[in-house]
Amino acid sequence: MPARRSVLRVGITELRRRPGTQRPVVVQTPIPGLAITSAQVPDDADLAIDLILESVEGTAITARGTVGVPWVAECRRCLDVVSGTMVVEVREVYEVHPRDGETYPIDVDEIDLEPVVRDAVLLNLPISPLCRPDCEGPVPDDLPVILPGELPASEGDDGPPKDPRWAVLDGLTFDPP
Repeated sequence: MPARRSVLRVGITELRRRPGTQRPVVVQTPIPGLAITSAQVPDDADLAIDLILESVEGTAITARGTVGVPWVAECRRCLDVVSGTMVVEVREVYEVHPRDGETYPIDVDEIDLEPVVRDAVLLNLPISPLCRPDCEGPVPDDLPVILPGELPASEGDDGPPKDPRWAVLDGLTFDPP
């Protein structure tokens, strides 16, 4: 069975014949694998892609518009699940001879919008999301207070168990005789 053609691969033959011509591209489709360490887009979530393709003088095509996308993450303080939606602006250029890191390639008479959408979404996912602006993290009163230079004490102990190999150092003093 032949591979299914992606809805994000768009034919541009007519655009290239007439500079200044515009073509709208409105698609809702999932793009799996959109994730960074702190947030992700659910693999089955539809991205709302609304772009205008325009041929410009020479051999370039511009893609401009928006991508709407839902995301989920963990709050950076309390680790509760956080979710939201964002709308990302897209303004990119496709060229027959793309400049590495600056433009995207035209493949004969079609362009692939997936790399543009993928890059735009990944660059805009929240890096350190909060569940709410005043999130203080875990309940502060339940956390032990440890001052600098102190070791945390075990419950019901006078401190952590001592290693017998270091017992000789217990008698060491730095006070002059």
